[in-house]
Amino acid sequence: SLGTLVQHVRGVAGATVSGDGKVMLVINPLDIGLAEEPGTLTTATNLPSRASREQEQLLVMIVDDSISVRQVVSNLVESSGWKALTASDGADALEILQTLERRPDIIILDVEMPRMDGYELLDHIRADARLRHVPVVMITSRAGQKHRRKARKAGANAYLTKPYQEAELVEQVSEILDMDLVPRRSD
Repeated sequence: SLGTLVQHVRGVAGATVSGDGKVMLVINPLDIGLAEEPGTLTTATNLPSRASREQEQLLVMIVDDSISVRQVVSNLVESSGWKALTASDGADALEILQTLERRPDIIILDVEMPRMDGYELLDHIRADARLRHVPVVMITSRAGQKHRRKARKAGANAYLTKPYQEAELVEQVSEILDMDLVPRRSD
């Protein structure tokens, strides 16, 4: 977690720990290129207040070990006007969820992932008083009734199988959150 000090600095995408134990910032050069003046970064003081940001955007967490799936779903989420937050597996998601000040409005979750699979993460989410009411949509290649029942029993709000249609995902999320969302155009 970046903490509140640098979490809103434009160009800083995150942080990691190097092999020798040093904390290193992860820089997104595209964000730096979008700064108002060349060579400057936008700081948290230039951003809208936290309360106004929360009213404007819903937060969607996408948990999938496939980088391409995370990117596709992130693009769909962002094209709907939402903020996307991604995690590479259940353990990564759990760590992020424990450090977030704001809980996600919905979680889109894969089943098969390394370190901690989707069912295990869902068990942690439903056991956490702060997170237990966050809706979860599971998206997986596992199409069998056994997996659907297991997801339902664990507390999933919806279950989609890959490949899924973007409109189907938007419809599920829209229904769960009781909102009107518009899927992006495919042309």
